[in-house]
Amino acid sequence: MKNIIRLLDRFAPVMAVVCVLGIWQAATWLFAIPSFLLPSPTSIVAAGFGVDPSVWIGHIWATLRVAVMGYALAIAIAIPLAISLSMSRLLSRTLYPMLVVIQSTPIVAVAPIIVVTLGAGDMPKVVITFLITFFPIVVSTTTGLLATPEELIELSRSLRAGRTREIFHIRLPYALPFLFSALKISTTLAVIGTVVAEFVAAEKGLGFFIAFSTSFFKIPQAFSGLVILVLLSLTLFRLVGFVQKRFAPWSLPKSER
Repeated sequence: MKNIIRLLDRFAPVMAVVCVLGIWQAATWLFAIPSFLLPSPTSIVAAGFGVDPSVWIGHIWATLRVAVMGYALAIAIAIPLAISLSMSRLLSRTLYPMLVVIQSTPIVAVAPIIVVTLGAGDMPKVVITFLITFFPIVVSTTTGLLATPEELIELSRSLRAGRTREIFHIRLPYALPFLFSALKISTTLAVIGTVVAEFVAAEKGLGFFIAFSTSFFKIPQAFSGLVILVLLSLTLFRLVGFVQKRFAPWSLPKSER
């Protein structure tokens, strides 16, 4: 009985997805829903296989390249900034409201301005991806750095540890669960930011592919592009989880170790 419960618990997500797809397929068949309104899962799969693999590879690479560049840029800037915010109350009071204002600005409204300002190419798309991905990493990392128990800080100071050792040996290790949570969330945001940028101005990429397919009412083909996007987001999410499990397993919840 216990083995059955473990199997059900392990395969519950897969079973849930299969049930949803089955209901979806049955509903489109029973109610005769036109494919240009809601295509069935089988028609989406058929449309996906109907596209030349080289076309898929080109669009996937274009989206993945921009998403990874924007994501890497966000990490490179957000973590040092989070350390600075946690170390300086003046800097936190000065910059934090500006970060909130930037995050509160609808990126869809700003994206055309960024494209016009920075011109064609990957640069505006990377900047848009960076703006969407940046804020969660800064906030979560700063929260983790400030959540370090005060007794650990006092102990390090009693041992005459400098500010650098305090940050890298005490605060950052304690903040890793917060940081990795933000990094996981930001992988999906990076893909979203890339797609938004591709909707505004692009000649290649999954966002462009979906917009192009929709403009010609090839809805099953557009859905197949959406499925690829979801799989890409899940892959990046799992990759960050693998890095955490491989290099900082102690930062995972006990149930995931």
